[in-house]
Amino acid sequence: MTALWTLFLTAAFVDNMPLTLFLGLCTFLALSRTPGSALGLGIAMTAVLGVTVPLNHVIYHTLLAPGAWGWAGLPEIDLSYLALIAFIGVIAATVQLLEMVMDRFFPAIHAAFGVFLPLLTVQCAILAGSLFMVDRAYTLAESAVFGLGSGLGFAVAVVLLGAIRTRLAYADLPAGLRGLGIAFVLTGLMSLGFASFAQMASAP
Repeated sequence: MTALWTLFLTAAFVDNMPLTLFLGLCTFLALSRTPGSALGLGIAMTAVLGVTVPLNHVIYHTLLAPGAWGWAGLPEIDLSYLALIAFIGVIAATVQLLEMVMDRFFPAIHAAFGVFLPLLTVQCAILAGSLFMVDRAYTLAESAVFGLGSGLGFAVAVVLLGAIRTRLAYADLPAGLRGLGIAFVLTGLMSLGFASFAQMASAP
């Protein structure tokens, strides 16, 4: 349990997708203009990562990994080259289901996403979660914890950025820093803050 908790905290803060690994910055910057849309994105990312990473773990290790077909007497089959296609297919189906649920029960948040919700299908941070799961040889439990931790870390980062940008909307900023300019500056400063978690984790 301690190892899983450590993995959860590491995924959320040390290996934070947007601020440490710099993945998913497109939607991170586009949907952090208000706390409402930022929170919606954070919840969506947590849901998609929390579902797709362990699901892709099951698919990879039961169908695609070298020797996965040993139960059928075909241990020589290696379908790992199909992993990328399979992962994207699972992610696309999950995002489509999430979009249908949000459109039905949370229309305001769905409208705030606009075209960005379908783009979660090709969100590099979501695909990276499954690729890291394979590369780091996580177990099913570790995959589930890693997916939830990565999603929560993304949610924390984007909500913090959304709150700061909302306050700065009333600030007298230079013309060149208004809008996306100040968002890049804030992301860089937040990244420096999250980098301290890596130093803390590596301390003896």
